[in-house]
Amino acid sequence: MNRVSLLRNCAIIFSSLTIGLNATAQTAFEELKENPQKAGGVYYAYPGPTSTLTDVPEGYEPFYISHYGRHGSRYLLNDNDYKRVLDILRKADEMNVLTETGKSALSRMEEIWKEAEFHGDELAPLGKRQHRGIAERMYSNYPQVFKGNSHITARSTTSMRVAISMMAFCERLKELNSQLDIDWETSRKNMSYLNYHTKRYEDLKRDRNGWTKKHGEFCSRGINPDRFTSQLVTDTAFFRQAKVHPSMLMSGMFEIAIDLQDMETEVSLFDLYTPEEIFECWRNGNSWFYHCDADSPHNQGTAIESTRNLLANFVERADLAIEGKGESATLRFGHDGNIIPLAAIMQLKDCDAREEDIHSVDKVWHNYYVSPMAANIQLIFFKNAKGDVILKFLHNENETSIPVKTDMFPYYHWNDVRAFFMSKLDK
Repeated sequence: MNRVSLLRNCAIIFSSLTIGLNATAQTAFEELKENPQKAGGVYYAYPGPTSTLTDVPEGYEPFYISHYGRHGSRYLLNDNDYKRVLDILRKADEMNVLTETGKSALSRMEEIWKEAEFHGDELAPLGKRQHRGIAERMYSNYPQVFKGNSHITARSTTSMRVAISMMAFCERLKELNSQLDIDWETSRKNMSYLNYHTKRYEDLKRDRNGWTKKHGEFCSRGINPDRFTSQLVTDTAFFRQAKVHPSMLMSGMFEIAIDLQDMETEVSLFDLYTPEEIFECWRNGNSWFYHCDADSPHNQGTAIESTRNLLANFVERADLAIEGKGESATLRFGHDGNIIPLAAIMQLKDCDAREEDIHSVDKVWHNYYVSPMAANIQLIFFKNAKGDVILKFLHNENETSIPVKTDMFPYYHWNDVRAFFMSKLDK
């Protein structure tokens, strides 16, 4: 299902604009007010690491990296996502009902369309740069893993934007060390763990009387589009004549506004929205991704169930690497629908919330934190002369925690982590 389209459909029904934020919910509101780009959610351009890495315990050396990365920044999923909005503004211009702000919006949309046309669903140039940067920092931080002719495997889903992300990553590694033996592959053969979803998951997504109905009801609380549209057109009768619901212009333009950070064109549309409108539009998308792909009680465990094959692959490849029978690095590339449940089943900090109240999701789970463009999870393995194996978890290249006891945080003993993972797989 096209999740962006569902977000648009959920936004069709709008009511009065009422924001009732308590102290906890204000956190996300304030984050978005300070940095509206975060309202992009899964379109939030990769921010890069924001913290310093902890020194490696004495006597230990990195020897293996296990990784899963989402594709980099991309365009909206369909050219029509841009063209629909552009056509509405062009029609309003023909009917001579655009305000000065409306004319400015049209001019900006024409500029956006020059780049976006024929690029729907594709990786943006920024997406390549993001993966090259992640690869370079990985190589720089753990050179022992990439020395000489170290053997590396790289696997991507069959999506073109994912495959190109993988190629950009591997290309940078080869530039840094031309001797590396990188075996990369894009094949349906690997979809059973890279991008797997159970029949239960697919059935639940299609169930309009299940959680998707609840999500739709949540979105229908809505935002009154009158303020937004009145700044663009002088006569709201235009929407009846053009057979366009005002909310479609507001939500459609918001999709473009949040994706502009992923494009090369240097224009913005955020000035057309109030901070409250930005927050509420973000909440709709945040709710969708939480209930679809995270550990939401409303998806009945289907997201976690669908990611077990991927977690099992992490355990399998780590075991082989520790035995000296595997590769130096296992690189995997996929989508937000894979990395979100992976972060949840691993119980990475702030990624595994379970919230029953659909109106409180924004207090405990933020899609822009869990899965921005080029989001990644890295397990860095170290061992000492005695063969003791420890590891640490990186989420978007920042050290993070899992609910496993350790006497050396942010490092964990592999035996303890493996047992924790196996408890997930045995359910």
